[in-house]
Parts: sequence; C-alpha cells; structure tokens
Amino acid sequence: MSYIMVDIESDGPIPGDFSMVSFGAFVVDEKLDRTFYGKLKPISDNWNPEALLVSGHSREDTIHFSDPKEVMLDFKNWIHQNSKGRPIFISDNNGFDWMFIFWYFHHFIGENPFGHSSRRLSDLFCGMQKDTFAKWKHLRKTAHTHNPIDDAMGNAEVLLLMKNEMNLKISLK
Repeated sequence: MSYIMVDIESDGPIPGDFSMVSFGAFVVDEKLDRTFYGKLKPISDNWNPEALLVSGHSREDTIHFSDPKEVMLDFKNWIHQNSKGRPIFISDNNGFDWMFIFWYFHHFIGENPFGHSSRRLSDLFCGMQKDTFAKWKHLRKTAHTHNPIDDAMGNAEVLLLMKNEMNLKISLK
C-alpha cells in the first residue's frame, strides 16, 4: 500500500456548486520526491471571494487553469505509476479534501483510484496520543501556506515523524 498525502484548495464549501481550485499530493516515503500538482478551471459560476482568497488566486487566474477532466485523468495515471498496491488517500482534513477529490474523480472520469475510504492524519495522531485534543500541527517542517504542495508536504513530514520517531506501525511503499 502507498499512502498519498493530499491537500486541496477550493473557492467554496462543497464540490459541484463550487470548484476545486488546486491540489497537491505526495507519495509518503522517506524521500518525498514524488509529487503531483493540479490547477483546475472553475466548474461553476458560484465562488466565494473569501475562500478563493485563501488559495492565493483570483477568479481571473482560475479561468485559465486546466480542464478538470484532464487534471483528474493525469492524477489517476500518476497514482497508478507512483504507488504500490492499493493507494491510500490521507490528508489533514479528509472530510473536506476527500469530498472534493472523490467527487471530481467520479464526476469527471467515473472512478476513484482510492476506492471509497480515506484516512485522517489528525485522527492517527490523536489515537497515538490517546487524546482527542492532541495538537500536532507544530510538528510540520514545511510551513502551512495554503499552497497545496506546501501543505501536503508538511503533513507528509508529520506522518513520517509519527512512523520514524513515534513508532507508528505503518507500511509506506
């Protein structure tokens, strides 16, 4: 199994009515050198200026981004080329990130290479600490900037720390 850390940015709270602006992904391994970055043009006329501001892009920028179907096909191919066994989706906030990736995969290409389940980094950490309020974000090495590549990298670094320094039993291929 390969764990793939994903982070997304959007211009609103839900897929379909709003658009995923960009996402970044890393195969979680010791090198953290296999990455994917996608920027997607809007699929809706709806957008929330405050949500879009977080991404660092303007609406005018996003209109020139790539076709979502092409990006999702490229991501699917990247996943197949860079993972061993069943790929496992993991993110900081999988309730949000997973919702967009899952919807976009099914809407644009009719399948999701991750299947129907995902993992949440925060829950793994809290479980290890036996504390549902345990704080972990200070463990990131890469700053959380709302660039999905930076954010996915920082979260992948924490998962590696959990494995290497906190003895999380996990197979990273």
